[in-house]
Amino acid sequence: MRRPRGEPGPRAPRPTEGATCAGPGESCFPADGPLVRALEQERRLRLPPKPPPPLSSLLRGGQRLEAALSCPRFLRYPRQHLISSLAETRPEELTPHVMVLLAQHLARHRLREPQLLEAIARFLVVQENQLSSKVVQKLVLPFGRLNYLPLEQQFMPCLERILAREAGVAPLATVNILMSLCQLRCLPFRALHFVFSPGFINYISGTPHALIVRRYLSLLDTAVELELPGYRGPRLPRRQQVPIFPQPLITDRARCKYSHKDIVAEGLRQLLGEEKYRQDLTVPPGYCTDFLLCVGSSGAVLPVRTQDPFLPYPPRSCPQGQAACSPTTRDPAQRVVLVLRERWHFCRDGRVLLGSRALRERHLGLMGYQLLPLPFEELESQRGLPQLKSYLRQKLQALGLRWGPEGG
Repeated sequence: MRRPRGEPGPRAPRPTEGATCAGPGESCFPADGPLVRALEQERRLRLPPKPPPPLSSLLRGGQRLEAALSCPRFLRYPRQHLISSLAETRPEELTPHVMVLLAQHLARHRLREPQLLEAIARFLVVQENQLSSKVVQKLVLPFGRLNYLPLEQQFMPCLERILAREAGVAPLATVNILMSLCQLRCLPFRALHFVFSPGFINYISGTPHALIVRRYLSLLDTAVELELPGYRGPRLPRRQQVPIFPQPLITDRARCKYSHKDIVAEGLRQLLGEEKYRQDLTVPPGYCTDFLLCVGSSGAVLPVRTQDPFLPYPPRSCPQGQAACSPTTRDPAQRVVLVLRERWHFCRDGRVLLGSRALRERHLGLMGYQLLPLPFEELESQRGLPQLKSYLRQKLQALGLRWGPEGG
């Protein structure tokens, strides 16, 4: 509809109505307009990120510790801050929730801090009667993962009592606790009797966790075979056994682009030839090896296709009271396993192998495989493939190995 001549039109908004002015005599823009929003976003991007807010001095010790552990930016905090927060906390202020947070933080970030681990061990001992096995499995996790056996003398007796009390209530938690103790070489016989009993095995077979529990039980059975010659109780039936780690571990697959495996494989290919090594071969009872060589009695590296790459499992019997026998140089053929020790295979200090890695190496050695570790410090110091080939040649020759003309 047309407006009659002379009738005033709609009033334009004043500069002060819903607009932002840059200054006197300059244009004004709507406060919610796209230009103002873009400028505000640019301003935020140019500002330095705010540091994590300090923990309030009004929080009590346990609350301060929980606040520190729950902070998403906690990795930027110095470890001494966490230790001091724990030192300022009175024992009665510590709760299972706070200690589980601490245990999970240490395990997740591979922090092998003795003072903090000992605090968890003491808390477990003091609160033994109030803790369920579902909580205990989380408190015990960092000890196995970080390959740390606490100095607290009541640590193992306490866990044995908890396992005896709770084993029939929480089967998965029971097996998880035993897995941590397996990495520490501290398996209690009474608990093994229970988890290897027909009743327990039949019960877990009908649960959603059946496969993972059978895998854990298979690992425990391997530990009994190799490390507990004095055990005379029930064992996991052969038909219930499954491969322990049939493929590279998740951490290795997630960090494959940072791994030295590809360049080591190329170095071995040029040095020995493709037919004289196997990569990522799973050997009974289910350990995945990085690189495996078959070596004759004279030290010659043999083509893998002409040899059975697997050593028999279980290994040959040994005299009563001894663990599984190690191979001797008189064996007709040895199996040499090159073991990559990447940076993330260690605790954060870079000196102690994680419990799962130490367990794998220990068991492979007890089964008769000769291990040749390749530490990350040595691998990272090699500059290019020629240096790496020279490094591998020295490592293999130090074992007395020999091979045909080198490729490349």
